[in-house]
Amino acid sequence: MPKVAYIANQFPSPVEPYVMEEIRELQGRGVRVVSCSVRRPDRELDSQLISFASTTLYLLPLRLDCAIQATILGWRRRSLLSPLLRAALGEGNQPVKRRLRALAHTWMGAYYAVLLKDREVEHIHAHHGYFASWIAMTAARLLGITFSLTLHGSDLLLQPSYLDTKLEHCKFCLTVSEFNRSHILQRYRTIDPDKILIRRMGAAPTQKEFAVAPRTGTRVVILSVGRLHAVKDHAFLIRACRRLKRAGTGFICLIAGEGPERVRLERLICDLELQNEVQLLGHVPRSRLDAFYAACDLVVLTSRSEGIPLALMEAMSYGRVVLAPDITGIPELVKDGETGFLYRPGSLADFVAKIQVIANLQTSSSGPLRRAARRHVLEHFNRDKNLARFGETFLALIDSTAESRPRENHENSVLQQVQL
Repeated sequence: MPKVAYIANQFPSPVEPYVMEEIRELQGRGVRVVSCSVRRPDRELDSQLISFASTTLYLLPLRLDCAIQATILGWRRRSLLSPLLRAALGEGNQPVKRRLRALAHTWMGAYYAVLLKDREVEHIHAHHGYFASWIAMTAARLLGITFSLTLHGSDLLLQPSYLDTKLEHCKFCLTVSEFNRSHILQRYRTIDPDKILIRRMGAAPTQKEFAVAPRTGTRVVILSVGRLHAVKDHAFLIRACRRLKRAGTGFICLIAGEGPERVRLERLICDLELQNEVQLLGHVPRSRLDAFYAACDLVVLTSRSEGIPLALMEAMSYGRVVLAPDITGIPELVKDGETGFLYRPGSLADFVAKIQVIANLQTSSSGPLRRAARRHVLEHFNRDKNLARFGETFLALIDSTAESRPRENHENSVLQQVQL
């Protein structure tokens, strides 16, 4: 079985369970996986994640001996790095700060290669298209092996830094929606379509019987699950809550998540006098999320950009009504009026109107939609089925990589030619 290095920006992370799940899937198929991360976790981990962290190879903090070796390696193998350096310095309309970061990440790629050089890794996979993917691409080039990446949402649509270079040099690219694949092929027309593959994420198939959450008096219980980050636009949700309050709609809004926007959101809640209606729950462990899904009437998403959110899949798998913006790959999951509801992106009026319609739905009339939502997730966004498809695809592509890898890559590999 092949040996694969699997790298993320920050791992393990409780808000990105799919990274850990994919590593486990590969390990279950006999793949020897070196889990890697650029940064260490920035929050307290549960026992399961601590176990993963204990076996993860971290690039930071830097080790002096490896840093010296990385500098020597980068200099000796500078001809291999020249295409990446040309892209970092001379291609596109990247700001100077981003070009300098690309140079730093190229050096980090050499550092990563040093860390991997004695581990007999045959392929590197980077989850997300952020800076870890540039590091992975650089390291793979220096080691004479291949690399691949997974693209979700913001890494493709909002922060596609040097994505043309990454797609050009990757062996294959996995992405989570039809929308994403079409976007890649339309924007990066020189990329071989055959190496852009859709592999969906999924929610865990629940065995719990379908149940309807009881109403808390006459109030609608609204739940939002997501990191408190600007791209999630929880401020939009809070402003919508003010409109609901002014319209006389009874509700309570629970926001589960933590992040850099917390202080700003707390201030906005106070400014709009919504302290009794909107609650920031902070980070809610996955083991406790079930209780919130069960208690709510409606799960909402207000992001400006997304792949296909896991929170919506989970909510629908429990038969919850969902409301989300009509953007990116979300309509592949939420079919308006059939498995949930969509609103016009950026329209507070439409968002509030949809909530009011949902609030007036009788339990009996929403039943078919909720059951359809659950069936749709279990059929198309089933975690177990989709992980199995991921594992099968990944192994097939790695096998073809091993068979087609040019001999000169091995002969020029850092293991054979660079003595550090």
